[in-house]
Amino acid sequence: AEMKVALFQTKLAWEQPETNRKFIEEYFLNEATDFDLFVLPEMFTSGFTMHPEKISETMQGETISWLKKLAKLKNCAITGSLVIHENDNYYNRMVFVHPSGKIDAYDKRHLFTLAGEEKVYTKGNEKAIVNYNNWNICLQICYDLRFPVFARNVENYDLLLYVANWPKVRIMAWDALLKARAIENMTYTIGVNRIGTDANALEYPGHSKVIDFLGSEILSCESESGVFIIEIDKNQQTQTRQKMNFLNDKDAFQLI
Repeated sequence: AEMKVALFQTKLAWEQPETNRKFIEEYFLNEATDFDLFVLPEMFTSGFTMHPEKISETMQGETISWLKKLAKLKNCAITGSLVIHENDNYYNRMVFVHPSGKIDAYDKRHLFTLAGEEKVYTKGNEKAIVNYNNWNICLQICYDLRFPVFARNVENYDLLLYVANWPKVRIMAWDALLKARAIENMTYTIGVNRIGTDANALEYPGHSKVIDFLGSEILSCESESGVFIIEIDKNQQTQTRQKMNFLNDKDAFQLI
């Protein structure tokens, strides 16, 4: 019922997949202790780019092979999003790599129109719930955080997970909405954001967080760089849900 989650809050080299892989691997191997799940930010190989043709890969590409190698090496799962080219389309795809090499994937549904993401990427339509170590984990990416209907806990999942490139200018929304999603869904909610500045001069302040099922902030990374590890307990969450029964009173609806 317990799971150790490592949040990697980091700068990202602009559109340099090899540089980012080397940097991530150094932290993964040398500066992090044992964990069950290692969480990377959105577009961890490139930063939030609108030039997918420069850095996109396939699901048989170098980054996926590298993630499989690391997951097997430490017997843990690794997740984060990267740019995938498939069927003549580009996707902002969150991959969840199991220690066995199995891969679950989620294509970002809510594309960030303020930056023109919908003009170069194809949106996903399917909600993704991953089962790992008896935890049901809902995968979401950045802008999805603003849309509570899509994240609504109708599947009785145990963990809501967001990876992001969320800029400083709107960080108050990030802080507030992560807490809101945790409270309304009665679930552990984790948000992993990057730090540093990108080629568009956007500053990213981090604020990666773990919030429990009642809305209490149990880990806050502020703007520091590094790997932050926390253990979460599904039994406590289950007991609280059974005691309070808030999820039993949720509205029924269907996404169209």
